[in-house]
Amino acid sequence: MTSRERLTRCYFHQEVDRPGLCTRSGFQPDDPTYDSLRELINTVWDIKKTWSSRIVTPYLISIRTESYSSEFSRRVFTLHTPAGDLEATYLFSLTGKPGIAETYYIKTREDAEKYLSLPIREFSSDVSSFFEADRQVGERGIVEVSLGTNPAGYVVELMGAETFATLSVTDRDIIHALCEKRLQEIIAHLKNLLAAGVGPFFTMQGEEYILPPLYSPRDFYDFNVRYDKPIIDLVHNGGGRIHIHCPGSIKKVFQGFLDMGVDVLYPVEPPPLGDITAEEAATLAGGKLCIEGNVPIAHLYEHTPEQIRTEVTALIKDAFRDGRGLIVSPTAAPYIRGGGLKCLPQYEAMTEVVLSSAVN
Repeated sequence: MTSRERLTRCYFHQEVDRPGLCTRSGFQPDDPTYDSLRELINTVWDIKKTWSSRIVTPYLISIRTESYSSEFSRRVFTLHTPAGDLEATYLFSLTGKPGIAETYYIKTREDAEKYLSLPIREFSSDVSSFFEADRQVGERGIVEVSLGTNPAGYVVELMGAETFATLSVTDRDIIHALCEKRLQEIIAHLKNLLAAGVGPFFTMQGEEYILPPLYSPRDFYDFNVRYDKPIIDLVHNGGGRIHIHCPGSIKKVFQGFLDMGVDVLYPVEPPPLGDITAEEAATLAGGKLCIEGNVPIAHLYEHTPEQIRTEVTALIKDAFRDGRGLIVSPTAAPYIRGGGLKCLPQYEAMTEVVLSSAVN
């Protein structure tokens, strides 16, 4: 099978010649230590590219920069709404380190009502770049269409986890109103994409914000399943399939992913970062969902090639059932600057095991 055929069959829950083999592509920029790994992935692994539309009616945001410390500067974002301004602040590193969200646009119910006064944004109708990306990847893989952050996750990003948790108790109705607004934006966008022939592979993220132990399974259903299912139903009705990125503890809500109709779930993490093994996930999936991931990224830097061979062999044994249901992947992209040569032998070992599992 070509990589395109293999990934297509993985997404459609069909038998394949071997498990898929993919990775996220967040390599450290301008780091030549990863050149050999890039070549291995680009020539041997199954490729997934991501494409997204451009917003043509963005919200009006003013930005100013303030002094903060010797290590950070503060950037102040003012979102102008018909009902009044909202302000968020972000600390940008002056030394090349990750930034920090300091405050969020929505801090109170009144702020949420201001946000609700904004119109639904529109996306560009020019989708020619999708078809060009699909042509370029060819038989080497597929192009996933990003729908961005799901409704509940998007709302968490507007107000932060603490405020979301508080308002979910004191003002649950306003949380639902914000989720509904985001849902309508995604639905309108998705309908236009499907009408233009874009697809059939879609991807979305954000479900990880509403997971145990901070939230109950009831919350997962009320905020994730409730608003994601209409989106996924529309994808399926249009002949498409959907990939969901949701790291974390998903064991108690795994049935929710099945109920909303997820086709591929990534990264399905074992302890200590998650709470479910590949074997448990495959049993719960029952052939209705393809697992992607399950090789902890830290192991690719810290374990030996032989340990990786053992882990990947066990992963395939546990999750690749009836010749379907598994895309082997690290749980994240390579992330250590200067560490490309250190992790290369482990990636090569992973490659060898997956390729040797092919059915002749």
